[in-house]
Amino acid sequence: MDQLPSKEQILQWIADNPTLASKRDIAKAFGIKGGAARIELKRLLKELEQEGGVARRKRQFRESGSLPPVSILRILPPDASGDLFAVPQEWDSGDAPRIHLITRAGDPALGSGDKVLARLDKVEGEDFAYQGRLIRKLGTSALRILGVFRSTHEGGRIVPIDKGADKEWRVPTGLTMEAADGELVEAEQAGPKRMGLPTARVIARLGDPSGPKAVSLIAIHQHGIPDQFPEAVLAEADRAEPAHLDAREDLRHLPLVTIDPIDARDRDDAVLAIADETPGNPGGFLLWVAIADVAHYVRPGAELDREARRRGNSTYFPDRVVPMLPDVLSGDLCSLHEGVDRPCMAVEIRIDAQGHKLSHRFTRGLMRSRGSLHYGQVQAAIDGAVEPKLEPLLDPVIRPLYAAYAALKSARAVRQPLDLDLPERKIILSEEGKVTSVAFRERFDAHKLIEEAMILANVCAAEELIRLKSPLLFRVHEEPSPEKLDALREVAEASGFTLAKGQVLKTAHLNRLLQQAEGTDQDELINITTLRSMTQAYYSPQNFGHFGLALRNYAHFTSPIRRYSDLIVHRALIAAHRWGDDGLSRWDIENLEETAKLISEAERRSMAAERDTIDRYLAAYLSDRIGQTFTGRVSGVQKFGLFVKLDETGADGLVPIREVGREFFYFDSDSQTLTGADTGLTIGPGARVTVRLAEAVPVTGGLLLELLEIEGGALPARKPTKRGRGGPMRSGRPTARRTIVRKRR
Repeated sequence: MDQLPSKEQILQWIADNPTLASKRDIAKAFGIKGGAARIELKRLLKELEQEGGVARRKRQFRESGSLPPVSILRILPPDASGDLFAVPQEWDSGDAPRIHLITRAGDPALGSGDKVLARLDKVEGEDFAYQGRLIRKLGTSALRILGVFRSTHEGGRIVPIDKGADKEWRVPTGLTMEAADGELVEAEQAGPKRMGLPTARVIARLGDPSGPKAVSLIAIHQHGIPDQFPEAVLAEADRAEPAHLDAREDLRHLPLVTIDPIDARDRDDAVLAIADETPGNPGGFLLWVAIADVAHYVRPGAELDREARRRGNSTYFPDRVVPMLPDVLSGDLCSLHEGVDRPCMAVEIRIDAQGHKLSHRFTRGLMRSRGSLHYGQVQAAIDGAVEPKLEPLLDPVIRPLYAAYAALKSARAVRQPLDLDLPERKIILSEEGKVTSVAFRERFDAHKLIEEAMILANVCAAEELIRLKSPLLFRVHEEPSPEKLDALREVAEASGFTLAKGQVLKTAHLNRLLQQAEGTDQDELINITTLRSMTQAYYSPQNFGHFGLALRNYAHFTSPIRRYSDLIVHRALIAAHRWGDDGLSRWDIENLEETAKLISEAERRSMAAERDTIDRYLAAYLSDRIGQTFTGRVSGVQKFGLFVKLDETGADGLVPIREVGREFFYFDSDSQTLTGADTGLTIGPGARVTVRLAEAVPVTGGLLLELLEIEGGALPARKPTKRGRGGPMRSGRPTARRTIVRKRR
């Protein structure tokens, strides 16, 4: 070729050949040879780059504002779209193009921040620039940071909101998404740490961290909880229609009622107890438990099903609920509201006067609740303060339920499930989202009545599916490890109690320990330590039993509106009894192991988010009381200080080691104690203390405390001594005599 191509020809060729766009490829395509001609081509390409016509990346030229046909993408956080979207991992300037990522059956699950290699096709007339098809997932998700953005002349910094985070992140100019100073942002690591602070890029702006009801929003983003339903899921839910009797058993003559918290929006379960008139069962009952038939609306493989499986469960915060199902289902069509026909999965259980199950029968029916009741009014009614609404239900419904509960309580006493007594905190918010008070939830026999009925129904579901040889998800709780039991035994012995050893552990042994502590100053400590010694329950296709409930067969059946595990159990019952074409699918069965893992992880994610939210609300509530004194109990000891649980609110705060007394303290990891080198004063879990609130940080949930008194006595004055190299605390075992600073009973 005698002459160089024009800029327009070069641009057209790059657009037509995006995979062959190096300077060498361009020269070969246009027949450019010789040093002088190549220098001229280099000049032309440089001019095009300066003019913005092309961009260069790793010796490859491409059309400016375009992407190569095979690119590395970063998956975006969940939004209200019905599809999966991504942006290019590398982009030159301006807003990065959005890519609609098409996934197929068998593709790996993708989450916010995941990196993928995808093949791209440019599209016109859409609100996205490209469609992408997954080639493969690349490694793990980028490290995500949630924090407060602080603007600097070089871009900005992010102060993480995690209590344990001890470093800030640098955000270079161009990676800030124009975040404002003080704004809550989500970011990800933007490269390896070299010198100084690690680098991050802002990927989402979340607004004012101190704004009304921002606390739960922080937890939602921090833990990656999907809180927006895709349009396709909402559209599918909107098409749902009320179920009819058809082939169902008509249960509308039964006076079933729901009993829930006063602020409940979804009602999964209804109950009824009837005296059993069958000869040979004097004092026995027919206990009915009817559960919302979610499987009728959420079919295997549908958009609703995929989204419910992804969420795993509903997540509950003081100011909002992130539901597993859209509100048209969770709050309406699936919910067993008073006076309307609702499809249900029901079990009729025959129990004797001692609460032992004699038989059970499952059915798929249509019911009509006689009352949407709450725990407080039901308990008040049985105690004599009957609301007019409950008068017609008192004798035929409420009294028989309590009589059946008395029988179930007898069976429970024989079975001896773990009997922990841990009060639950309740955060009361104003309309503006401010904490007005912190209380401990009242726990009535009405709560226990429903719990026992649900546990028995869950047992029946597991036993029924085992009998029918059907696949299912069990709720598994394994016994504590020997190491955790040894730690519990040490705390028990230090508190003056005993936990037997050298025998097969049963919940009855733990209950005897809890009974020893009941009513003493160590009551809460022993309950908390016992809870911490437990393994975490999970879902599994294999049955390993439920240690805490002292049950051999157990599966979740009673809450399909808010737990995906229960939906799987419902489908298994439908398939095993041939009640319809919406039962357990082949895909469900083949992926049961993966489903168990996904929903177990989702449950842990929700628990962490709920716990973090409570901590932040408590810190916000206490932030106006800095400098005030509080009583509490040492709940944990580490070499860096003491954790103290405050009596008034149940909030946990840290007393840094520098604030513990006026002497050197040694940390003993075996007994979890700190011992003063001069006085021999030993501080361990359970010690009563008085503290001053020094700092409360709502955005992290952190509380810093100053230790004032232990067990009613002021801390000893420090003796003159040389400061050791290790500072005011050394690890190791002191030779000084130890004194357990606790009351023994």
